[in-house]
Amino acid sequence: MSKAIEISENGLHLRFEITDAGDVRLLHFGAEPMAPDVVKEDQKAGFRLMELQLTGEDRAEYHGRTHRATYPGLRMVYEWHIDTRNETGRKFELFLNDPVTGLQAAQHFQFYDGVQTVRCWTVLKNSGAEPVGVEYVSSFALTGLDKEGIEDRDEKMEISLAHNGWQSELQWRTYKLPELGLSHVIDRGSKRVSCSNTGSWSASEHIPMAVLENKEAGSSLFWQIEHNGSWHWEIIDQVDLLTLLISGPTEHDNHWWKKLQPGEEFVSVPVAVGAVSGGFEQAIAQLTTYRRRIRRDNADNRELRVIFNDYMNCLWGSPTTAKLLPLIDAAAEVGCEYFCIDAGWYAPGEWWDGVGEWLPSAERFPEGIKYVLDYIRGKGMIPGLWLELEVMGINSPKLADADDSWFFMRHGVRVKDRSRYQLDYRNPAVIAHSNEVIRRLVEDYGVGYIKMDYNINAGIGTEAASDSVGDGLLQHNRAYLAWLDGIFQRYPDLVIENCSSGGMRMDYAMLSRHSIQSTSDQEDYVNYAAIAASSPAALTPEQSAIWSYPLREGDDEEVIFNMVNALLLRVHQSGHLAELSPRRRELVKEALDYYKTIRQDIREALPFWPLGLPTQQDDWVSFGLRHQDRVYLAVWRIGGDEAEVRLPLAQLAGLQTNVRCAYPQGVNTDWSWNDESGALTVRLPSAKTARLFEFGVANCLRY
Repeated sequence: MSKAIEISENGLHLRFEITDAGDVRLLHFGAEPMAPDVVKEDQKAGFRLMELQLTGEDRAEYHGRTHRATYPGLRMVYEWHIDTRNETGRKFELFLNDPVTGLQAAQHFQFYDGVQTVRCWTVLKNSGAEPVGVEYVSSFALTGLDKEGIEDRDEKMEISLAHNGWQSELQWRTYKLPELGLSHVIDRGSKRVSCSNTGSWSASEHIPMAVLENKEAGSSLFWQIEHNGSWHWEIIDQVDLLTLLISGPTEHDNHWWKKLQPGEEFVSVPVAVGAVSGGFEQAIAQLTTYRRRIRRDNADNRELRVIFNDYMNCLWGSPTTAKLLPLIDAAAEVGCEYFCIDAGWYAPGEWWDGVGEWLPSAERFPEGIKYVLDYIRGKGMIPGLWLELEVMGINSPKLADADDSWFFMRHGVRVKDRSRYQLDYRNPAVIAHSNEVIRRLVEDYGVGYIKMDYNINAGIGTEAASDSVGDGLLQHNRAYLAWLDGIFQRYPDLVIENCSSGGMRMDYAMLSRHSIQSTSDQEDYVNYAAIAASSPAALTPEQSAIWSYPLREGDDEEVIFNMVNALLLRVHQSGHLAELSPRRRELVKEALDYYKTIRQDIREALPFWPLGLPTQQDDWVSFGLRHQDRVYLAVWRIGGDEAEVRLPLAQLAGLQTNVRCAYPQGVNTDWSWNDESGALTVRLPSAKTARLFEFGVANCLRY
């Protein structure tokens, strides 16, 4: 008789089955217990706990480019399991063994108390006598995604993906599977719906996450891959059901291959997986809570200080003492709390291909850069500087101290991208160089904020000291994270912003360390609205840095629109504040003053979208935050002919609610609130206008 293991923890229900032959199946992972007889006996063999492919091993069935039907994945047998608790929550581990090669595999499930999300990963150990080549190993595998309900999966299943690109980040779209080419025609096939990233920009085309909703069952499965390099996930069909496979890099998709020596271990990339009764917003609520749990504890996510950065629609990477002093004065007057000098502080002129030394330019700062940094501090703000430590320009003076071992190598030459070389953080000399740069900025210059940028994609990896170029990249990715951990341990109060040409490395390997994320390099404030409103689905609101850059030639409504972009997230102030009219500068100050009254709610609030997830094609965009008895709602009119929009807030229907236009307060705004239906109607006569509303509820909200 087979043996069943059932786990009910934090609103998640898992069911494992171990056959007499030792085959381990994960039959269920969901927000509700597994329904009886929902899985047929002849389907169970497809409910693999993990997929694992070794070089030289066979494949079973039709598979195409999918990673199902692997060996020794199909041959692994149960050894034992461990069910314990730690400081985070429950921890469940299943151990399997391949009787042919001696390879052992442990599947880890780490629960988090009070959160319907688990972190999963696989540990391989070669207990055999011969090396083995690993081509693929899943971090999480689940079959039966569509087993609840009677409708066909072509109709009931919808997947939401966040497409990403430079200055076009966070473009959420929701699809039925046939729209992506996966139609229910046969019981199994070779087609897959997949997302994959190859290279050192983890979010170059997609955010490493997704939400899969079963509309008939009213449930959703969601996941994120917590890695700062290459990754892969796929949805396939087998045993007449859908299967999800999530992993880090693979050989066939990402040029990753690992030669595991006898006694050696390999730990796969961690992934977070959860399930809810409900749809997209309920899934994101759980992910938001989980993201807050796994983050490095830091004051920045509690205080949410306002940052001024001199780059965007301002100095554009060409700072000097003369340009900065009036900006510093203006930033202090409107209430900024950090002042970050962006790119260019280290070179007299064109600097792109010469970076790497990170010493201040005497031409730009005749009195020395410390004079300007001290001036910032004298104005009551914390000074910051821009860095791009992971690269070295092809004309950098620092190259005289470096050899090939410092850099990514492919085909015997250094990897070059955009006139920079990629540094290899496995090299102790690179670590020593990076440590010294940070030490100098923090200890000698008194910097408390670093904007850490990363403007290249190093591609498939490095051949140096690795089994494959993808293996070299993965090792480097992990070495960089270890270096970052060491920096935060040495300087716990230092704030380091995660930037990668905006949001090209927006992942929770990075964001579990960094307190703040640059979301975009978008230069048009109107285009930024949809990016800002979409961002809380990919990261916590308090980590989402949004540029607000009033223009020299703008009017009052342009300032208001700019400020609304950022007010429910993390304010990244810029623009030529010193050159704004007194009225327009006062609108900036009014916004920042208001922000400081609500930021204690932002750090604990959960997002929602009354008009659905925004796109760049929408005429109206809206998103809100809810926390206890407060709701905050931003609304933008982008364009179109309609001057009125109705915003349904069903959670407020029938409640005694006080509503006000919180920003701006000195500008006439036409709106009405229907208490009974819970709907806000806003009328904005002109395009490119925005408002922020605040709702107070007499009793706690119903969710």
